[in-house]
Amino acid sequence: MAFLLKDSPECAKSELNLFTLPPTQTVIEKGQWIQFHPIANVTDGGPVEFLISGSGEDYLDLSQTQLYIYVKAKILKNDGKVLTDDKIGPVNLFLHSLFSQVDISLNGRNVSSSNNTYPYRAILETILNHGYDSKTSQLTSEIYYKDTAGRMNIYDDDKEPNEGFNKRASLLKKSVTVDMIGRLHVDLFNQDRLLLNLVDLKIKLIRSKPEFCLMGNEGYKIVFDHVSIFVRKMHINSGVLIAHAKALEKATAKYPIDRVNCKVFSIPQSSYSFIQDNVFSGQMPKRIVLACVDNDAFNGNYKKSPFEFNHYNMNFVGVYIDGQPMPHQPLELDFEKENYIRAYQNLFLNSEGLYLSRHEFAKGYSLFLFDLTPETCVTENISI
Repeated sequence: MAFLLKDSPECAKSELNLFTLPPTQTVIEKGQWIQFHPIANVTDGGPVEFLISGSGEDYLDLSQTQLYIYVKAKILKNDGKVLTDDKIGPVNLFLHSLFSQVDISLNGRNVSSSNNTYPYRAILETILNHGYDSKTSQLTSEIYYKDTAGRMNIYDDDKEPNEGFNKRASLLKKSVTVDMIGRLHVDLFNQDRLLLNLVDLKIKLIRSKPEFCLMGNEGYKIVFDHVSIFVRKMHINSGVLIAHAKALEKATAKYPIDRVNCKVFSIPQSSYSFIQDNVFSGQMPKRIVLACVDNDAFNGNYKKSPFEFNHYNMNFVGVYIDGQPMPHQPLELDFEKENYIRAYQNLFLNSEGLYLSRHEFAKGYSLFLFDLTPETCVTENISI
């Protein structure tokens, strides 16, 4: 006690809390997974739609790993024949690359940002939010196998092959059906509040072109043998249901979400500089991630990976808000001299590891991240 600091309050240890018990959860009485099938037959290239009715007293848990899409797919030749020794295979994160757009509706009202960049949101969130452990274990259920840096467009036999492509292609060789399961990358499903009953949830998945999600020779298609979705339904205590019903008579339910917007801009081939004004207006984003890909790969090309993020010898990149550089002075880069360490280090803000080396950053993983939050971290509070 002689060394007790004047301004340091005393505290107790939980190991000595011997006469109390932890609180008991009574408001959620039961939870179970319910499997839903598409509302119409799935055709080649056609959209896949699900309708989860809100009738009854159950709430829906959309958070984190609680919503999954389950797909069985195989690769066939355009004439319907099975593969033999064909040089063809899926691009990375195949489960999400299959769909160019995901629309979410609540009671008939669209609540998602509709554009054809869903695969890019999925791959960027996967690269920037996961480390070695998850990328080499649970993410393989989504057919994620890391592409070899600098070899992303290699799909045939080579002295320096793309190990990731070879692993993915082996799963679908000779038209074997592969099953995949994973969480949808949608704003509403990244918050932990339960969806009220009597709210109908509709999910529409729009297919990608085969030339976008496959690499190799031309003349192939993807056939779905089975598609379903698993939703977690929660049976709520009747007292809570009554309390919520009374509260809804005076106010609306609130679902705070972190919205993710993917925007696409084209740079003419002969241009050596690019300035885009008014990318965002009003509320500023917490983070900006800049990635550059070949135009033909973005639109779909059997010979190119759509997820090869090249640096194109970029030597200057910055973000300005009201004319001021944010969150720091623009990055000055020299990839020929391997001078890009600040851009690489920015990827690791609030991250313990991404399974991405300094060498790999310059060979197909050139992502430029700018954190615009005042506290330089992603928190639950709303930033001004």
